[in-house]
Amino acid sequence: MFKEERDESQFTWSMLGDIEEGRPNLGPMVNVAVYRLMQFTLRDVLIRDFGVENADRIFFEAGKKAGQAYCENVLSENEDLASFFADIQRTMKELGIGIFRVESADLETNSFVVTVAEDLDCSGIPVCAEEVCIYDEGFIAGLLLAYSGKDFHVKEVDCWGSGGRVCRFTVVLK
Repeated sequence: MFKEERDESQFTWSMLGDIEEGRPNLGPMVNVAVYRLMQFTLRDVLIRDFGVENADRIFFEAGKKAGQAYCENVLSENEDLASFFADIQRTMKELGIGIFRVESADLETNSFVVTVAEDLDCSGIPVCAEEVCIYDEGFIAGLLLAYSGKDFHVKEVDCWGSGGRVCRFTVVLK
């Protein structure tokens, strides 16, 4: 499952396992600090070994793969974009990922501005003068790709790390 060399992703949702069976006492939730410990140390090692640009690419691609899998396995079948965004908002809040909102939408150009408050990745971190939610950029791109079949460019423009109090992303059709 994780030891063979490959050129293509082989991730499947089933790799997450049966959490109910495996964690009958602790359940599905974990402290945000533990999640960030994994993410920030992984990112630190990737930057050290492969550089910032490659670490960013890896985090974006992983987020994109996760967004696609999330769309296919967590979200309902949504026929219209408003229902799709409402489903993202509901499930992200229920799972403690963050509070998702669509700030603006231009359906003619397929461009949006979305925010995530209380973001799992960064809310509460020390201000470091940079946007840090590259994984989230990929996650949002993956959600939209799985839903629409179209590639979107997603860029974080505000972040807790850069002094904002929500993560704000511009989303435009490629």
